[in-house]
Amino acid sequence: MGIHDIAIQDLEMQHTAFSRRAMLKGTAGLVIGLYLPISSAKAQSGAARAFRPGEGAAAFAPNAFVRVATDDTVTVLIKHIEFGQGPFTGLATLVAEEMDADWSQMRAEHAPSNPDLYKNLAFGIQGTGGSSAIANSYEQMRKAGASARAMLVEVAGQAWNVAPGEITVARGVIRHAASGHEGRFGEFAEAASRLPAPADPRLKDPSAFQLIGRDDGTVHKLDVPPKSNGTAQFTIDIREPGMLTVLVARPPRFGAKVASFDATAAKAVPGVVDVKQISSGVAVYAEGTWPAMKGRERLRVTWDESGAEKRGSDQLVEEYRALARQPGQVTGSHGDAEAALSRADKVIEAEFVFPYLAHAPMEPLDGFLQWDGTRALARFGSQLQTGDHNTIAKVLGLTPAQVQLETMLAGGSFGRRAQPSMHVAAELAEAAKAIGPGRPVKIVWTREDDIRGGYYRPLIVHRLRGALRDGRIAAWASTVVGQSILAGSPFAGMMKDGYDPTLVEGANELPYEIADFRCDLHTTNVGVPVLWWRSVGHTHTGYAVECFVDELLQAAGQDPVAGRLAMMQQAPRPAGVLRAVADLARWSGPGPTNGRARGVAVVESFNTFVAQIAEVSLGEGNEPRVHKVWCAVDCGVPVNPDVIRAQMQSGIGYGLGHALFAEVALDAGRPVPANFDTYRSLRINEMPEVEVTVLRSAEKPTGVGEPGVPPVAPAVANAMARLGLARPRRLPVLRGVA
Repeated sequence: MGIHDIAIQDLEMQHTAFSRRAMLKGTAGLVIGLYLPISSAKAQSGAARAFRPGEGAAAFAPNAFVRVATDDTVTVLIKHIEFGQGPFTGLATLVAEEMDADWSQMRAEHAPSNPDLYKNLAFGIQGTGGSSAIANSYEQMRKAGASARAMLVEVAGQAWNVAPGEITVARGVIRHAASGHEGRFGEFAEAASRLPAPADPRLKDPSAFQLIGRDDGTVHKLDVPPKSNGTAQFTIDIREPGMLTVLVARPPRFGAKVASFDATAAKAVPGVVDVKQISSGVAVYAEGTWPAMKGRERLRVTWDESGAEKRGSDQLVEEYRALARQPGQVTGSHGDAEAALSRADKVIEAEFVFPYLAHAPMEPLDGFLQWDGTRALARFGSQLQTGDHNTIAKVLGLTPAQVQLETMLAGGSFGRRAQPSMHVAAELAEAAKAIGPGRPVKIVWTREDDIRGGYYRPLIVHRLRGALRDGRIAAWASTVVGQSILAGSPFAGMMKDGYDPTLVEGANELPYEIADFRCDLHTTNVGVPVLWWRSVGHTHTGYAVECFVDELLQAAGQDPVAGRLAMMQQAPRPAGVLRAVADLARWSGPGPTNGRARGVAVVESFNTFVAQIAEVSLGEGNEPRVHKVWCAVDCGVPVNPDVIRAQMQSGIGYGLGHALFAEVALDAGRPVPANFDTYRSLRINEMPEVEVTVLRSAEKPTGVGEPGVPPVAPAVANAMARLGLARPRRLPVLRGVA
């Protein structure tokens, strides 16, 4: 069975590989459990493992959101993967707030793979993406904390023979002022675990929040200490007795297959144990990464490229440009843009080309699997646990209940670990199956494997036409050309009217009031695997829209901020962040002033609104130097302001580096770059100063992992235009720079 042929027949398959001791059910899918007694070491040691091949089920297996230990620690089981974006801290904050816990009590660890209990309420399966962790968990995790508090208070009232309503809780201490009784959570947790959960626990009024929104350093990130002192464990760190490290030789062109291979020289490398063909290529098994790499280098593979993609980037761009000049499928319209453009005195046109981009997370793809023939344990940074879990079971011929998947910390993703094809999980299971049961394996992708391995942000072309009348934008038409991420995948149900909405999100609806508007789409068929990339469609639509609106406003002689605000009368939240960032930067116009100019952009993505102003000068060869970026973000209730600022800073660095330097060019179908020497990222001396303001809001919280990315590139491009250069039409800005 090939990796790309595996059908995830039912991503919502209901399965439970764990016991449900002391499980307590609440409302709206809420499940909480208080498991006691357990030791402090147990509470902090990571997700308890219910299975090791060759062993029976462990006596303890967490299967809910809250766990209180006798030493008073509160552990929150996090259903979302933590790869730096902050769900350990954010979701633990929600629980701690409603429990009235002290932050020093709080711990977090990954929940086991179990969609019955831990599904993403936005997806219906267990998984992380779309900046949804806080948004889908806000009420759920607060209810978990409120239920735990109510149960602890009830037990305390019984023990002290007082009414629960007379009891207060503050910073983890339960008190009855009149009698002088007081105690801590751990004293009452075992008895509380025997109570039924309240049907509808009362949640705090936001005016009473003590931890949500706190911005004085008290709510520090829970994953920072172990990551700083080296105790945090990633998949790349796994070392198990008898473990084999596996590297796979994959085809140099997408769509090619193994015709034949000669493993003689590879097997002669000391430490190489075996070589097996699997559907993705040829797997080399060794007693360590280095011999696996050397063995793979000596492997001789003949590839059948009859079905391979052989077009290069320039050929694809020309094909896309031709399509962009033809009408496509309408994805958004009002008025009659074509009629308005046809009678306009002047039509301004622009075309923007966006290259394939790799995700390039710091920890490349990897995974560990132990299989004894009847049960399996997988451990890796799984972003879509339900799909990965079911895929491993299917490849190994097991039921999901016979497979345990433990989510580990991961060194970044930016979308790379969330493959609809589940190809990493499938490759991992195939490698284990090929060598046979009883030998644990660890798949490792090198940096070169990952950058040349596909699953890129799609190559995209935008063509835009606009008309001005009386100093205002009167008409707007855009055509988008690119590959679909969703088509033909298990997520094809997200398609809308036969097209992939992620291709045009941010382009088929604008925050600006324009009388005549149209957006259409051409979906291409290219044999290059594509995948969502940090901020998905907004990464290119944000650039095209914000560069073009700025170009039209400049042609109309309007100020970039005032001109945008004049068209945002019906869009208060994007207008709010635009005003906020202008105030933060003390906007007085785009410049140039003293050799520097400023550019602005505002983009909504994942229901979060971000505006940025970039201050830019030109260096040698007209290379832009970004000195400072001001950023305003409205993400609803700001649960962890420090995490929000960090994600905005991260998004700005990530988006800026890729806009300036990054491209996976194809040469006759072969990816050209291989590592960071040829796939350039932003360097520390190139990171601008960043100042962030987080708007206070009563709206429900939304995500921040991705929305910081889209505005920075158009803000820089618009500043370059004010310095006398053309806005870059084909990214990266500095093509060919390594």
